[in-house]
Amino acid sequence: MSRIESFKKALSEKRAVKIIAGIDNFDAKSVEKVVKAASCSGASAVDICANPDIIAMARSITDLPLFVSSIDPQELAHAVVLGADAIELGNFDALYKKGKTFSAAQVLKLAKETIELVGNDIFFCVTIPGELEIAEQIELARELELIGVDLIQTEGHFEKEMPSNGVRGLIERAELTISNTIELSRNIELPIMTATGINPTTASLAFAAGASAIGCGSCVNKLDSEISMLAVSRKLVEIAENNAQYAVELV
Repeated sequence: MSRIESFKKALSEKRAVKIIAGIDNFDAKSVEKVVKAASCSGASAVDICANPDIIAMARSITDLPLFVSSIDPQELAHAVVLGADAIELGNFDALYKKGKTFSAAQVLKLAKETIELVGNDIFFCVTIPGELEIAEQIELARELELIGVDLIQTEGHFEKEMPSNGVRGLIERAELTISNTIELSRNIELPIMTATGINPTTASLAFAAGASAIGCGSCVNKLDSEISMLAVSRKLVEIAENNAQYAVELV
């Protein structure tokens, strides 16, 4: 089974876990730690930036499917040449902090440009900007489905100045992306990956909302030690496996 086919299988079983190093993380040592944690934990994939050196390093140390993320179609096309197993337009959440915003029309245009460059043979995930009204998100997702996108990733756009403490704060962080997952899962056929604020506390909520996969970044890549990264990644995989088992029992 090829790397991307293994990810598709996890996706179909609603247990896929993608560990995210970060679209703007160009620190090779930091990315290496994330990749190793993802690989050793049994995660389904790891997501890295579109830097050629980072891609080469990640490919040399893991057999996990590599997602390469960018908002530049040319970078995504080059990533395919360099050995990416999947490409992702987005994640936009990391870029909002830099003052960048994306309309539905812009995302659709970028997705079409990417497909024109790489064709439909490479697995293609597109992030739906979390700041869009839900009706716009649904319409954009349907348009993306029509042009051959394989996976939709949701996100939130958290701006609360004084987040709550403890579990409440963690749930507040994930609230928008989970609600977007619920709405999209009711209106499109494509599988959905829920990202932004997804961690061991909120992962089960994402699956309950209709996600086939979770994308987990800061709960892993912001940790100080490789042991902590591995422990959190393993917990996320355990939650996903439990979800898959529960889904089977319901059938």
